Order: sequence, then structure tokens, then C-alpha cells
Amino acid sequence: MATEAEIKKALRKVKDPELNLDLVVLGLIYDIRIDGPRVDVTMSLTSPGCPVAGQLLEQAREAVESVPGVEHAEVELTFSPPWTADRINPTIRAALGL
Repeated sequence: MATEAEIKKALRKVKDPELNLDLVVLGLIYDIRIDGPRVDVTMSLTSPGCPVAGQLLEQAREAVESVPGVEHAEVELTFSPPWTADRINPTIRAALGL
């Protein structure tokens, strides 16, 4: 069975094209639920009007399904609570000037 750490490692390969930072570093991953070979991920986007939302969701699903032991992944989008830059690690936020 996959672990949360393995899922996060896979999700780090998916980058927001505007900021060029991965979903985990940006704090866009809100929840990961593992039930045997099934993984459900709840994530957000930096903006509700993100023009590549569908692409990011698909890339996240594919990344999770690439983890050994994962047979099926569902990625759900949420804006509750809305994403803010405060979800980014403070060190990275400072390097970005945010």
C-alpha cells in the first residue's frame, strides 16, 4: 500500500506553470486519503479562474497513479478554504518575495 509520503513525492512532479513550483510546495494539496489501492486527493488552485485547471488535475491524477500500489486515483478540486500564499512554506515564500 502506498504511503502519504510517496503520494506527496509524486505530486511534487506536478508544477504550477505560472509560478513554476510544485503542488505540494505551494500548499495546494489539502487532503490525501489512502484506502488500499485507491487514493483520493483534495487540492486547490492558486486562482479559481486558472486556465490550466483541467490539465493540473489530470497531471496530479497521473502522478498519484504512477506510485506503486496505487490502482486508481481521484483528484477533487476545492476552493474551501480559498488558497492564499500563506500556505507556502515561509522560507520559500520569503525567497519569492511574498
